[in-house]
Amino acid sequence: MDSDQTERHQDAAAREDVREHASPWVRGALIAAGLLFVGLGVIGVFVPLLPTTPFMLLAAACFARSSRRFHDWLLANRTFGPLIYEWRRYRSIPLRTKIMAIALMAFTLGASIVFFIKPLWLRIALALFGLGLALWLYRIPSRPVSDGDQR
Repeated sequence: MDSDQTERHQDAAAREDVREHASPWVRGALIAAGLLFVGLGVIGVFVPLLPTTPFMLLAAACFARSSRRFHDWLLANRTFGPLIYEWRRYRSIPLRTKIMAIALMAFTLGASIVFFIKPLWLRIALALFGLGLALWLYRIPSRPVSDGDQR
């Protein structure tokens, strides 16, 4: 299958995933939650402790039950759309992405603990939080990046 056929197949599969809820109240709540998750995901691009990918996956799930327009908008986004397609296709995170995320998180948390945080209890709490987050990320399935992948 060439890249155009693959892209059309992914788009068709994504459109089939959208099944709007019958209740307008539930759809409204899901749209609000989806927009909140998109906002948190965008912030996560700049804040190492806030993971982007899980928030975008949650947003896509909310939009899939509430709004075809928002769902299509998120999937068409150049930055976040590929993250969602990647998860749908492989149900994993590329190994390189996982290693980079854990390394960046360790660096920023380590720098915060050593240079900026004074109370010992807060240093310990931040270290434990970082360790828990790293273990959670480590447990997500990973796969090696093949030559055909863009990431």
